[in-house]
Amino acid sequence: MQSNSLLDDIQDLNLSYLLLVQRLLNEDRESAMFRLDLDAEMADMIAALSIKQLTQLSRTNQLLCHLRVNDASQLQLLLHNPRAQGLAQTHAALLMAGAERTSSATAGRS
Repeated sequence: MQSNSLLDDIQDLNLSYLLLVQRLLNEDRESAMFRLDLDAEMADMIAALSIKQLTQLSRTNQLLCHLRVNDASQLQLLLHNPRAQGLAQTHAALLMAGAERTSSATAGRS
């Protein structure tokens, strides 16, 4: 029974995430592409999905979103940031953008 509940939760989260992605893309495409690390082709594809397609895509047993902070030290910096509260969001965005560039560069060397 718990397994079904977890699967339902994953699918609900997937649908919520996809709806949020569409909304972000519709409101400010460039900002959404940066925040979500999407290229133009993927942004176009997600923005064009119908509700039926979003629902179909969300009904997987895998999470469609992922945590962009891949390093525990980055998470530690976000949680215990000594900077002013007003800069916390900017600092988080910079850390996550830098983490993506670092992981892409590392993957390119492989």
